[in-house]
Amino acid sequence: MSVKRRDKRGRVLRNGEIQKSDGRYRYKYLDANGQEQYVYSWRLDRNDRMPAGKKMEPSLREKEKQIAADLFDKIVPNGGNHTVLELVEKYVSLKMGVCPSTEAGYRTVINLLKEDPFGSKRIDQVKISDAKLWLIQLQKNGMGFSTIRSIHGVLRPAFQMAMDDDLIRKNPFGFELASVIYNDSVTREALTRDEERKFMRFVAEDKHFNRYYDGIYILFNTGLRISEFVGLTVSDIDFRHMKINVDHQLQRYARVGYKIVEPKTESGTRQIPMTQEVAAAFRRIISNRKNPKVEPMIDGYAGFLYLDKNGMPLVALHWEKYFQHICEKYNKIYRVPLPKVTPHVCRHTFCSRMAAARMNPKTLQYIMGHSNIGVTLNTYTHLGFDEASEEVKRLANEG
Repeated sequence: MSVKRRDKRGRVLRNGEIQKSDGRYRYKYLDANGQEQYVYSWRLDRNDRMPAGKKMEPSLREKEKQIAADLFDKIVPNGGNHTVLELVEKYVSLKMGVCPSTEAGYRTVINLLKEDPFGSKRIDQVKISDAKLWLIQLQKNGMGFSTIRSIHGVLRPAFQMAMDDDLIRKNPFGFELASVIYNDSVTREALTRDEERKFMRFVAEDKHFNRYYDGIYILFNTGLRISEFVGLTVSDIDFRHMKINVDHQLQRYARVGYKIVEPKTESGTRQIPMTQEVAAAFRRIISNRKNPKVEPMIDGYAGFLYLDKNGMPLVALHWEKYFQHICEKYNKIYRVPLPKVTPHVCRHTFCSRMAAARMNPKTLQYIMGHSNIGVTLNTYTHLGFDEASEEVKRLANEG
């Protein structure tokens, strides 16, 4: 009759279990490939205490239970020994035909994981709490919400791929980011009419910045995205039908250079009506445009409205800097400073003005190139008492 093996406390050990001379437990099993594997724990049962000075870990039998479940579900042991970095690199290698900005975002995440110890963690050992704590720490270290959102946007589908490949059972990044870290992004508020007037008057009267007045006026009065505006060519301005044809954007990337890309969304392709004032601003820009020795051509497009000193088209970064310098100069001169003004603030201001004027939301959605009516409707939530009061009076008069 065989004698049942027991541990030092007299408990019967199951097949594959032993207790070593130092008190540690070991379990031997065969993986899906028939290879011997071993797991260890200082505790046999979940109710056992951890020895003094030892890091808390699951008991041996808790690990056995997980192994049995993984073998039944054909989960690859140890996550295929992939690290987080290796998983992301594999995920990125499968993403073909992405735009340069997306590719740059992938590189940023990979470079971060190469430097951060989190990148060397084995994927099956990453728990949901580990993922959350890592993102929280990134924010504590000064990383912005939008950057962390991009990181989460890569890791979440990468771990989903690992789940689909039966490398892990759960996606540790499957949570909503807003439930973990706070959005510290600066909300872009529309300018008041008085702020816009002060800003535009300052630009018009400044000897250096007045050359950009017409371009800034157009941004405030069309709702164009800055990448759409810098991509406009002379042929995109239809003075006969008083409209702006928008079907592309101009971008410049670090490793790629200038590139024409499609609008941000399918709804971005549109025709924006021009007022007489906007048309006059375009005419002045075209009239004052210097003819370069060699007309720059980007992906078949030529005749860009603004060129730099090297005869190449201005891009979004140029205009971001112009707005920054204008605000800095204004706020050094005047006691009451202006809020931060950017090309996107111009777009948001235009959208808010049209919403305050009670433009039909679907019409405004079309002009703005919003793919989702919810984005447009959110502009209406920014309206305050003055707009509400005017609307009540208008409805009363109509009644």
